[in-house]
Amino acid sequence: MPVHLSAREPGTAPARPARRHIAPLDGLRGLAVLGVLFFHAGHLGGGFLGVDLFFVLSGFLITGLLLAETARTGRVDLVAFWGRRARRLLPALAVTLAGTLLLVWAFGFASLLRLGLDDAPWVIGNVANWHFIADQVGYWDSADTRVFSHLWSVAVEEQFYLVWPLVLGLLATHGGAGGAHGRSRGSGRVAVVAAAGAAVSLALMIVLVDPVDTTRVYEGTDTRAFSLLLGALMATGPAARLLARAGRRAAHWGSSVLLISIGTSWALADGQSSPSLFRGGLFQHALAAALLIGCLAQAPEGRAGRLLGSAVPRWFGRISYSLYLWHWPLYVLLGEERTGLSGWGRTALVVTVSIAAAAASTYLVENPVRFRARWAHGRTGALALVAVLAALVALWAAVPAPTAGAGSVDITRLTTGR
Repeated sequence: MPVHLSAREPGTAPARPARRHIAPLDGLRGLAVLGVLFFHAGHLGGGFLGVDLFFVLSGFLITGLLLAETARTGRVDLVAFWGRRARRLLPALAVTLAGTLLLVWAFGFASLLRLGLDDAPWVIGNVANWHFIADQVGYWDSADTRVFSHLWSVAVEEQFYLVWPLVLGLLATHGGAGGAHGRSRGSGRVAVVAAAGAAVSLALMIVLVDPVDTTRVYEGTDTRAFSLLLGALMATGPAARLLARAGRRAAHWGSSVLLISIGTSWALADGQSSPSLFRGGLFQHALAAALLIGCLAQAPEGRAGRLLGSAVPRWFGRISYSLYLWHWPLYVLLGEERTGLSGWGRTALVVTVSIAAAAASTYLVENPVRFRARWAHGRTGALALVAVLAALVALWAAVPAPTAGAGSVDITRLTTGR
């Protein structure tokens, strides 16, 4: 999930010293979602690593915002934070869930609808990743049978947003020390815990990995936390000071080298066929992404920063959340057997439809609720949240489940091998 955050939230201080919006990070988010799209289309073997880039960005941006809040007010307002996350993430997710269920009911195979109805409650509860793990839904070989399989990453991020602010608030404000010295000590504690947590998460991945099916470590919150925590580490004062001492010229070159290295890893990686990814490779990729983000934050005017900060990557970054949400259900629904297209022809169709759906969701749902809807705040916002959740549950209950055995044998799928 995806990263689904602006480099600067309205009304808050930015995470890094320059006190400005970091434009290349928008473009980096756009690059991440395009990598995932082309991976799912079968054209970029390592494009799934875009999800890790999202995770690192999420950890960096959220931690920067929370540290800025503690520096400003001496505390973390958890209710306000969770309210912002709900306004940011829930509207588009709710529309995608409702729209996908209705589309699958109207046009999908019975087996697809049955699995969609089975998965939807877990998506609503933000624990889809653990549901897939418990049901032994292999990410690499069973994902195309489920329209919500990609939402495991949204669940991981939501779980991080629930726990990390609690931890950070305790670390950054512990002891009540005031002034710059107290803020520096708080940021230092956050850095230590983030680094230690990332190391523990890596160790869990190495210990728990199953070479036959890596779904447990690929989708587990505990085994993927290192990506989010490495991003969090890069947002702390000690990391910022270390990069600042290296100088802007080093940051310029570092951004370019790291961007090329990450692109190379996307071109060479091959998911389940790259077991080294789960024995340190994913950690190395996340660390490279964190360093890239740190370099871009220190010196966004370099070549890599100008490329990522240009209009097209930034626009894709702005619609990246809705694009991530919509692209996979559309890939599944617009299969070869339905469209008569394959290869790049089908990719062009699905990407075009996905971009149109994402743009509509961003400009008609996400942005209005996030920036302009006064009713989405405070008590009315809480009531709206309850109403949306109730509406989703009602829709889930109202969509008729296929009868037992319906769609269990589909000649078209058998002959196409899907």
